[in-house]
Amino acid sequence: MSARTVYQRDEVNFTGKRIRHHSPLSFDAVLARLRAHVGETTIESVVGMPGTRAEFEAKVQKQVGDSGFMLFAQFDHGRWIEKFGIKRRLVRWIFGNPLIAITMLRHDYTAGLFVPIELLLAESDDGASCDVTYVLPSSLIVVDANPQLLAAAQALDAKLEALVASAVTGK
Repeated sequence: MSARTVYQRDEVNFTGKRIRHHSPLSFDAVLARLRAHVGETTIESVVGMPGTRAEFEAKVQKQVGDSGFMLFAQFDHGRWIEKFGIKRRLVRWIFGNPLIAITMLRHDYTAGLFVPIELLLAESDDGASCDVTYVLPSSLIVVDANPQLLAAAQALDAKLEALVASAVTGK
């Protein structure tokens, strides 16, 4: 008799928390400030790297910015939404750090749904200011009681908040 695979579907409801920072600074100024604090690479160049754990960690450390993050992808929505009559600069970032991600993935692999993290930089209607919006990582990552995962996710929240606050305030 062969073993039968049983299909199972679980559903967990949770609530994410969206954070928006309004900045009096221009879109260009905030984007430049974000770029100044975030390294840039492709995720494939990091995760596909052969070698030991120590070599991996060393390479990651060389590629992160002073925020502890590196940019993996940028989507310029502003370039295509203008075709639909929307005149707004709008950029989505996917960024993170595998060494931060592992602090959560070791406690719950489903944290991988929400790391790396994302933000959206949007120019205001008048073009003089902008908003940075993101979903608080811990509100997405921690859906069950898991104190170790919560602590790691809240540390990520704090790093993200520090990066965004420094970019939008000009300080």
